[in-house]
Amino acid sequence: MASLICGSLAFDSIMSFEGRFAEQILPDQLHILNVSFLVPALRRDFGGCAGNIAYSLKALGGTPLPMATLGTDGADYLQRLNTLGISTEFVRQVDDTYTAQAMIMTDRDNNQITAFHPGAMMQAHITRIAARDDIKLGIISPDGRDAMLQHAEQFNAAGIPFVFDPGQGLPMFDGAELARFIEQSTWVTVNDYEGKMLSERTGLSHADISRRVQGLVVTLGAHGCEVWIDGEKTLVPPVKASAVVDPTGCGDAWRGALLFGLEKGWSLAQCAALGNQVGALKIAQRGPQNYSVAGLTV
Repeated sequence: MASLICGSLAFDSIMSFEGRFAEQILPDQLHILNVSFLVPALRRDFGGCAGNIAYSLKALGGTPLPMATLGTDGADYLQRLNTLGISTEFVRQVDDTYTAQAMIMTDRDNNQITAFHPGAMMQAHITRIAARDDIKLGIISPDGRDAMLQHAEQFNAAGIPFVFDPGQGLPMFDGAELARFIEQSTWVTVNDYEGKMLSERTGLSHADISRRVQGLVVTLGAHGCEVWIDGEKTLVPPVKASAVVDPTGCGDAWRGALLFGLEKGWSLAQCAALGNQVGALKIAQRGPQNYSVAGLTV
């Protein structure tokens, strides 16, 4: 069984500022803001939701099929996927544009300033979803707006059950559009902040949403996650990490584990429990695709 993973492929440039943003930004001068930060540490990682989820699912022994777009600078990412044994069948390169780029600067208090250039991601809707015998499952993760809307419709038309995971893309949609996503999807996953926004925009409580799908999961970071089924909530406890080094990509690592469990036919609570284990492994390593699941019992 293969899982079609709709989302972004991106390069993450991670910069460390050794001071505090609050000491460099004067609140009474925000109307003429002009600041510069010296960042002695710079790291470039392979990232993007589709890439990160595919990495997690592949590491666990699943079969990911990322559906995403790269720019003319994407050759290294294609080679990376091939080296990992991840199919690039649905990865398209777009001419005259860059691959999506996230530039993330973190200060000594772990505050972050992020700039995101979508680049080729805005053309992700060009690739269409169709029914195929080996594709039994899918996920819609943050992507271009048109791609998220169209791929949800295409999953639904093809009869492929899918997870709606809007992530940071949630603010792009109004209440009616979000309600339509919920109507089409089989499962919904959000973090606690996104969950509040989803409820506010749709007028649906978590219990209401869970009655419209097979299950809703609300991740709570270090506090585990809530699994909602038919209006009833179950708390899945967290897994303590050996170290808290870098949260970048933890949510995607969790979602790869979710897909793995769904591929195996597990209950949603079992899937979430595995997600908590993989998230704890990821947060102990820098970068979204540099951790190992060796030794993890699945």
